[in-house]
Amino acid sequence: METTTASSWTSIGAKVAVAVRDDLAQWQRLNVTAFVVSGIGTARPELIGRPYADGSGRAYLPMLGLPVLVHAGPADALRRAFDRACERGLAVAVYTDDLFTTGNDVDNRAAVAAVPTAELTLAGFAAAGDARQVDKAFDKLRLHPA
Repeated sequence: METTTASSWTSIGAKVAVAVRDDLAQWQRLNVTAFVVSGIGTARPELIGRPYADGSGRAYLPMLGLPVLVHAGPADALRRAFDRACERGLAVAVYTDDLFTTGNDVDNRAAVAAVPTAELTLAGFAAAGDARQVDKAFDKLRLHPA
């Protein structure tokens, strides 16, 4: 049986982190997290693990092969972390408040495209890249409470 340890993933020096705004309803926080994490594997396919299979042989899709740290904070803290992530060249997936009112990918992309970066109302975002750079971008956010 093939095994992958956490240390083998961290040895590549990568990290994935999510930030969600702390004034969102719980369902919104979960929705934002799911959406933004889904974008990470497309930008950083080397972070995707191998497919899963259970003891009966049923196959399951591969997932990210390293932990995802989820942070929360007020809008100004998210903006600071987002700007720092972008400045550091990290792979970033974004979810804005406007996306809560759309119903499909075309409308989602149009909603983001209609607003300049500095004016995006961030509900949350995910960033992936060099662990040190991710840590620097997220340094003022706290881990999401359980």
